[in-house]
Amino acid sequence: MIPKLQVKDLSYSYHTMDGETEALSDISFEVSAGEFLAVVGPSGCGKSTLLSLICGLIKPDSGEVLLDGHSVSGVEAGIGYMLQKDHLFEWRTIFSNAALGLEIQKKLTNEGKKRVSDLLSVYGLESFADSRPSELSGGMRQRAALIRTLALQPDLLLLDEPFSALDYQTRLSVCDDISTIIRGRKKTAVLITHDLSEAVSVADRILILTRRPGRIKGILTMDFADKSLSPLKRRNCPEFSKYFNEVWRILEQPGGVL
Repeated sequence: MIPKLQVKDLSYSYHTMDGETEALSDISFEVSAGEFLAVVGPSGCGKSTLLSLICGLIKPDSGEVLLDGHSVSGVEAGIGYMLQKDHLFEWRTIFSNAALGLEIQKKLTNEGKKRVSDLLSVYGLESFADSRPSELSGGMRQRAALIRTLALQPDLLLLDEPFSALDYQTRLSVCDDISTIIRGRKKTAVLITHDLSEAVSVADRILILTRRPGRIKGILTMDFADKSLSPLKRRNCPEFSKYFNEVWRILEQPGGVL
């Protein structure tokens, strides 16, 4: 079976007036359909650059990205991108914010509007459809941002630290909420995070990058006895500390790739 996502021998450098900065070097991995992959590594190791390459916002110096076996050569409609901030517009209602992607892609048909309404209903925002973003909590705003992404029916979700702007207690709750939604819809997802606990709590596998230029230092599979546990419940399992310590050990291992 062809993986949902294949990243093959990917390398990328930034070019400025001061010279060339190598961001990523020889990155290769695969993500199966329905899998949740977390990517961790030191600050500046190229994690966000990796997502930009995957979705086609920038082109690699070498290597390629394949979605369902087809090369990603530009911005790919089948890939949804959720950023650190929710980027909801205050002058639009929650419904019109959630429908923005469909509107931009000229897909805001009656069917599209119904999809947005159904998503708002399923995920507890139906009564806030006519509200403005400032009337919602941080967690509710992130849920609205996810609905905006899901309304486009993407094959792959890219999550660039979507919980980092929230306070810690809200972050735990929203991470649990959003991750459960993504798993419930059997979406394939790649999450960038600085938070090792977050990675262990949500991921099926964790990809660990070296310092810049980012190379793959290790990939760990999260094998919890109970596969149905939510991220919050995973944190109370004995396996949680074992995997956290193993990710930390690999990150702290001297040298480059293991």
